[in-house]
Amino acid sequence: MTEQSACRRLVGRTAVVTGAGSGIGLASARRLAAEGAHVVCADIDETTGKAAADATGGLFVRTDVTDEEQVRALFRAAYDTYGSVDVAFNNAGISPPDDDSVLDTGLEAWRRVQEVNLTSVFLCCKYAIPYMREQRRGSVINTASFVARMGAATSQIGYTASKGGVLAMSRELGVQFARDGIRVNALCPGPVNTPLLRELFAKDPERAARRLVHVPAGRFAEPEEIAAAVAFLASDDSSFVNAADFLVDGGIAGAYVTPL
Repeated sequence: MTEQSACRRLVGRTAVVTGAGSGIGLASARRLAAEGAHVVCADIDETTGKAAADATGGLFVRTDVTDEEQVRALFRAAYDTYGSVDVAFNNAGISPPDDDSVLDTGLEAWRRVQEVNLTSVFLCCKYAIPYMREQRRGSVINTASFVARMGAATSQIGYTASKGGVLAMSRELGVQFARDGIRVNALCPGPVNTPLLRELFAKDPERAARRLVHVPAGRFAEPEEIAAAVAFLASDDSSFVNAADFLVDGGIAGAYVTPL
């Protein structure tokens, strides 16, 4: 289903998307808007963030997701503008080249990845959930990764650890707030054809080839395919999906030997 043929499952609801300027965030912002949501696009890059808001008819809020006051202000702006916070897609993240094997990754790189990938999700949940508790309704979707479920010899140790943290935190929050009408799920994509992945693999084609061979589908996901999963988790169609690690990985986690 494309965004043009999307169901209108989120009419009148407010969705906050971090990392909305590109990749999965941008595709998801567009899909949520097509589903009828008011979309609040958060990004540290003003140019791409504003473009995403323009494309979705939504609100842009420049946000450094590692800054507590800016995250607090993001969700306040969403509520003040649209009157609710119904969906929080906490998606912003990084995968820098200096995050590698545990033997080579420096402490500064490790800490930076944890701040952007894990602490930001903690902050977004901290400031989104109170609005949802007042409403007795809400869906929180935290971007983890299939690497939170699997090990790799081509390690990005900081990234992997941060996504494992997102997975565990999402499970805990989903259990804690279930009786407040709030669902919290961890979205676990496989490799996605985004600018971040293309840049990484352009620098190291061998690394790309080593990963692609493990994908049963024989290709990486497109951002729109992940956005479709986000829209499902945001909507009432997933009303009994909670505290889950929602894999959208093309079968990687289920594979032992892939097709030739």
